[in-house]
Amino acid sequence: MRFLACLLFLLGSSLSSVARPNFVMVFIDDMGWGDFSCFGNKDAKTPNIDRIAAEGIRFEQFHVNSPICSPSRCALTTGQYPQRWRIHSYLNNRADNERRGCAQWLDPKAPTLARMLQQNGYATGHFGKWHLGGQRDVDDAPPITAYGFDESLTNFEGMGPKLLPLTMKPGDSEPGKIWADAERLGKPVTWMQRSKITSGFIDAAIPFIDKAVAGKKPFFVNLWPDDVHGPWWPPTDKWAQGKRGLYLSVLEEMDRQFGHLFDYLRSNPELRDNTLLLICSDNGPEPGAGSAGPFRGSKTTLYEGGTRSPLIVWGPGLIDKAKAGSVNTKSIFAAFDLAPSLLSIAKIEAKDIAFDGEDIAPALLGQKEVSRRAPIFWRRPPDRKTASPALPERLPDLAMRDGRWKLLCEYDGTKPQLYDLDKDRGESTNLAAQQSELVTRMTQALLAWHQSMPPDNGPALGAAQPKKKKK
Repeated sequence: MRFLACLLFLLGSSLSSVARPNFVMVFIDDMGWGDFSCFGNKDAKTPNIDRIAAEGIRFEQFHVNSPICSPSRCALTTGQYPQRWRIHSYLNNRADNERRGCAQWLDPKAPTLARMLQQNGYATGHFGKWHLGGQRDVDDAPPITAYGFDESLTNFEGMGPKLLPLTMKPGDSEPGKIWADAERLGKPVTWMQRSKITSGFIDAAIPFIDKAVAGKKPFFVNLWPDDVHGPWWPPTDKWAQGKRGLYLSVLEEMDRQFGHLFDYLRSNPELRDNTLLLICSDNGPEPGAGSAGPFRGSKTTLYEGGTRSPLIVWGPGLIDKAKAGSVNTKSIFAAFDLAPSLLSIAKIEAKDIAFDGEDIAPALLGQKEVSRRAPIFWRRPPDRKTASPALPERLPDLAMRDGRWKLLCEYDGTKPQLYDLDKDRGESTNLAAQQSELVTRMTQALLAWHQSMPPDNGPALGAAQPKKKKK
């Protein structure tokens, strides 16, 4: 009897493990809120992603936690504000990281969603861009597997096995190589056409998933493509003119390549019924390339165009079937809310971890249009007082979203801008003068958050940037 009871216990544990949902996180690089055709793009078609949206839920009020790459990825990975780990801007070479007050890499002691899932029986894989340490001359960063991943395959901005880009444009007889010195950051290295690298990461992720399924393990996969970040290298037969044209060609080619992954998940009942697929962008678009839709601003700015991201969640066997093809216009949340939410869906308790993110799983599953309770706070990248060194407009240093209200201001709380996003999502009418009490309350909360975070070198770098000349 004791043997039978033990056998039944082990069998039950195994079945429980297999029944846990799988997660695939697609994090697209530098894509605007309005770039999927299902989010309003009239200049390009993204039919594979549109089909996923038609079978899932689109979220219109989802944000990322930074308008620039590395801190946005840090928040998604840890469920915490990236400033807690001194990931304040994109990670660059060692000297530039020090100049801006940034860490050289994400501290391996940081909580990560992958590690928590791995410790609870998940197979975990990262395929694509990392950009949380191990780039340029920073060659002593931890490998990606130190953060809770069983396997990894990355590009030139991470430690470990990698895909590196060959480039071809019409008329070239031989491919060029970029980032060739990244070979020293991990082996083995595979060189492939830049226009096909998204499929290279997908072709690595699918066997990883197959192995997890064969081993009766649930899986968590990051699929973070280089696309649609510039410079843009579409296939030579789909070459286009100008920044916008090249960008759109890369966008459509990325969608085509993702079709293979989506068909693979959809065609296997075991995967289709127990996998949650999430697709979004890491920050707003590069000006002149992607589109932020109706929103003001772009990559590096704290306006909505820099931080609002198009989110699609698909899981035919997990989300409310009545919500398939629906649009959630009410739930307000951010990328750092995904870690505690996915753990909740997997029924895993995160012990001794103080997430900044909140559990909004009912929204992801289409059960209820919940929002996070606490406000969302942002601090600009320390080196970006202007959107780029060539642009004159000096941008706000801090921002806060609290329900319908969005506040932006300087580090000391001056020059407040207040917008009612329910009525003015383009942030065109500053209501600060008419809402002085609200501005005071929100400013106090925003400055308290800012002062509670490890500092960066933003004040000094902003003061050093030339100010716009008065006419």
